[in-house]
Amino acid sequence: MVSAGDFRNGVTFEEDGNVLQVVEFQHVKPGKGAAFVRTKTKNVITGAVVEKSYNPTAKFPTAYIERKEMEYSYSDGDLYYFMDPESYELMPINGSDLPDNFKFVKENMICRIMSYKGKVFGVEPPNFVELTVTQTDPGFKGNTATNTTKPATLETGAEVRVPLFIDEGEVIRVDTRTGEYMDRA
Repeated sequence: MVSAGDFRNGVTFEEDGNVLQVVEFQHVKPGKGAAFVRTKTKNVITGAVVEKSYNPTAKFPTAYIERKEMEYSYSDGDLYYFMDPESYELMPINGSDLPDNFKFVKENMICRIMSYKGKVFGVEPPNFVELTVTQTDPGFKGNTATNTTKPATLETGAEVRVPLFIDEGEVIRVDTRTGEYMDRA
């Protein structure tokens, strides 16, 4: 059990059948009336963010989110298979449960699978990936002075904006959280 007075960023708890994670919290002691805790919580399964106030003595059951490193193996239609590196078991995950930034993941990459009571609700790809540029317009020498970009298709099929000097066949580093080109690998 966790009380609202003990809320910190990242704490997960259950309320009304929902699993919530504290994004922001603030202990408020007004000049008149009782103290309260103002929070911004995120539903870890749906992703909805809600602002709510709690009595500091209110108690909630702690929710334990299991995070496990698994290797992405392959996809078969709408199912994506992840392998447990310890037991070598394959776990199928529905494509609708994958985030938008999963388009940067290629086979054999390690991802973090998040589950609550055995139900998978999220997949976190690595923060930075190195991918080969498969298609882009040719670059020209001297095009490094300006901050101009062009579209490039990567080996996973994802499209990013890259500087003009990047050519096909080059390996680049991409930040999967923002989908931006970082640098040459």
